Amino acid sequence: MSNPFVRIVEPLDPKQPVKKFFNLSKLEDVRYARLPFSIRVLLEAAIRNCDEFLVKTGDVENILNWKVVQHKNVEVPFKPARVILQDFTGVPAVVDFAAMRDAVKKLGGDPEKINPICPADLVIDHSIQVDFNRRADSLQKNQDLEFERNKERFEFLKWGSQAFKNMRIIPPGSGIIHQVNLEYLARVVMDQDGYYYPDSVVGTDSHTTMIDGLGVLGWGVGGIEAEAVMLGQPISMVLPEVVGYKLLGSPQPLVTSTDIVLTITKHLRQVGVVGKFVEFFGPGVAQLSIADRATIANMCPEYGATAAYFPVDDISIGYLIQTGRDKEKVMCTKKYLEAVGMLRDFKNSSQDPDFTQVVELDLHTVVPCCSGPKRPQDKVAVSDMKNDFETCLGAKQGFKGFQIAPDRHNTIVKFNFEGCDFELAHGSVVIAAITSCTNTSNPSVMLGAGLLAKKAVEAGLTVKPYIKTSLSPGSGVVTYYLRESGVMTYLSQLGFDVVGYGCMTCIGNSGPLPESVVEAITQGDLVAVGVLSGNRNFEGRVHPNTRANYLASPPLVIAYAIAGTIRIDFEKEPLGVNASGKKIFLKDIWPTRNEIQAVERQFVIPGMFKEVYQKIETVNKSWNALAAPSDKLYTWNPKSTYIKSPPFFDGLTLALQTPKTIEDAYVLLSFGDSVTTDHISPAGNIARNSPAARYLTSRGLTPRDFNSYGSRRGNDAVMARGTFANIRLVNKFIDKQGPQTVHFPSGETLDVFDAAERYKQAGHPLIVLAGKEYGAGSSRDWAAKGPFLLGVKAVLAESYERIHRSNLVGMGVIPLQYLPGEDAGTLGLTGRERYTIVIPEKLKPQMKVQIKLDTGKTFHAIMRFDTDVELTYFHNGGILNYMIRKMAS
Repeated sequence: MSNPFVRIVEPLDPKQPVKKFFNLSKLEDVRYARLPFSIRVLLEAAIRNCDEFLVKTGDVENILNWKVVQHKNVEVPFKPARVILQDFTGVPAVVDFAAMRDAVKKLGGDPEKINPICPADLVIDHSIQVDFNRRADSLQKNQDLEFERNKERFEFLKWGSQAFKNMRIIPPGSGIIHQVNLEYLARVVMDQDGYYYPDSVVGTDSHTTMIDGLGVLGWGVGGIEAEAVMLGQPISMVLPEVVGYKLLGSPQPLVTSTDIVLTITKHLRQVGVVGKFVEFFGPGVAQLSIADRATIANMCPEYGATAAYFPVDDISIGYLIQTGRDKEKVMCTKKYLEAVGMLRDFKNSSQDPDFTQVVELDLHTVVPCCSGPKRPQDKVAVSDMKNDFETCLGAKQGFKGFQIAPDRHNTIVKFNFEGCDFELAHGSVVIAAITSCTNTSNPSVMLGAGLLAKKAVEAGLTVKPYIKTSLSPGSGVVTYYLRESGVMTYLSQLGFDVVGYGCMTCIGNSGPLPESVVEAITQGDLVAVGVLSGNRNFEGRVHPNTRANYLASPPLVIAYAIAGTIRIDFEKEPLGVNASGKKIFLKDIWPTRNEIQAVERQFVIPGMFKEVYQKIETVNKSWNALAAPSDKLYTWNPKSTYIKSPPFFDGLTLALQTPKTIEDAYVLLSFGDSVTTDHISPAGNIARNSPAARYLTSRGLTPRDFNSYGSRRGNDAVMARGTFANIRLVNKFIDKQGPQTVHFPSGETLDVFDAAERYKQAGHPLIVLAGKEYGAGSSRDWAAKGPFLLGVKAVLAESYERIHRSNLVGMGVIPLQYLPGEDAGTLGLTGRERYTIVIPEKLKPQMKVQIKLDTGKTFHAIMRFDTDVELTYFHNGGILNYMIRKMAS
């Protein structure tokens, strides 16, 4: 490797010299010592890919002058060391690769050039659902049903693992992608071809940031951007601002890492960190375990940042040993980080870098809390939960309101379940799920939940049988230490049996509720509640019948399950009354921190991690038995409803088409704030009256075989019909929630897909109007692919979440942003106008473009192509078209 910045340092491994990627003069430059650690990793990666980085002279100087130049749009070509994918985003990625091979062949190129250069790990964790619970064989039955439903998808993925080099598949039943990455895949320092350099990763899941807690710089990207990275294309990014988040003090004894992250999420949403890095520092960081830090980093998308970085320290090194990593390699990792000035001591303030902005949190001020009922940033102290929910009942429809008439707040509906009579009311808990890598990766909260369950059972408390309880750990290690510590039996007695190793309820794979429960909720129009230890609770995500959903720590999930309602003040009201008539309060069964730590020290040991992960790729017998074709080009089955060659590359030629002005576009939908990717492209159940259901029925399927939208992402015909199909969609053109819009030429109210088809047949382009935080939530690329297939040419919004804007760019859909101080209201836009967006011949990043209305009004908006590279993608009609032309030529 000829690189002017390579520097030989002391050998860490006597078998070979170790090379470091900074010129000595740069390393000793005092400016380097003031860089945030996250920016140092970016600089390292950029210099490691020196050819791309040095296209612009002076870029190294610009980064070293970070504080001075950060607002001047310095572009950094970032090539991560690895890519990770989960199956909901991995299947469409492999579908795209297969279609790209076909396209390259048609253009006369070598199809095998479409192959990952950057190593990729695909973890299958999104397919399993909670179909069975509260029974000893729930795990096996759910896994069997998972294979029955998804056999075709799994065969396709197995073909991909054989047809493409550098792609490894972690089979279903292994765990959740981010927990597997934390406990097994992450290296912290890469050792490749005689070079040591910091590990870094991008993933096709927004919670890829979880690995930042271990000191590996990572974040989520859209599937199409990840595909380009896998093919060797660097991510073109503007040098970000870095907000320093200073942690002080120590947490109170009853506070969990969940409480801390929900507090930070609310705080940073108020600060405003979209598009920025957050880097944690201060003496309080030393009070947090790696699992605690990973929990905080996991919810980075919920507070809107790009990354939430905890630099590597001695606690990080200890975690690598605790999780069974090779001790010699870990010691080399530590020596390398020491040699290059990247091992952090959080108690040493002289190491504190310069940040764009500094905000603080005293950990001692954090109190037990939940978030909800509709957004992760809406934190509520546990002591206020009862009053807050009752206020939400009557408040105007919105993020904190359900608009239930006052005379109906105490509605009670009686129902029968398994021969016994019960009652449901507003606030009744019907789903209680210990789920998600956010919390199941943390032994302290999982063992805390187990110890609370033990005390609850011993006190004579139970959970009502109609409540859908579940435990879905992020890895087999969790089950191992819960079983070995003796608490698994008590969790099972309260209904929290292991139902699967995957994301499950956190992503809406919560499975069906009992029919009698659904009928009672519907009859009373009740605001039923889901409580989960996940990271998202957007409307319609967890379950169609739970209008209120609260994020909570695993111990609190069990507590609310026992109480059976969210309308309880734990300080004044008992969880329940045992057979002896004794009132049992939450404080009576809540385990102390010392109790939890004693059990953790005894039972969370390296041998568990080694035993689980040494057989992770071979333990699933059903996966091993799958047969897959060996051809390098995929043979598409026209009868398949799961895997279909997408139309993205139809008619693609080597010649570029000049972008044209969008003339007289209709508005397909008009939205307010915080429209999420769940609203745009739902992942959950396919409603029986939806366009997607009608399509699947026409192909001979019954509702039992519909599966979910997430599982159908390899079929564009289903996904286009599922775009904007969320049952909780709020479109300003319609006076009720639902996936419909007005087709203006006819005045008819139609399903969104049907309206878009009418516009397309008439040759009318479409746009979407939106408010702030458009595209918040999951990284799903179908939230951009779907609108593209509906004929949406541009989105005009007040602001965008980072990943979704990038996805729109990747599909050639123009992200337009109102000028500061302007929005649809100030401009008097109704959405019933027709819009002409003038695209000039010469384009520049973030340039203003003119928008003309058929009413005669004219205004300007910012075209959010933020870099020259993004403009190149736009001229090619999207990033994948660019890559095909590049490979074919």
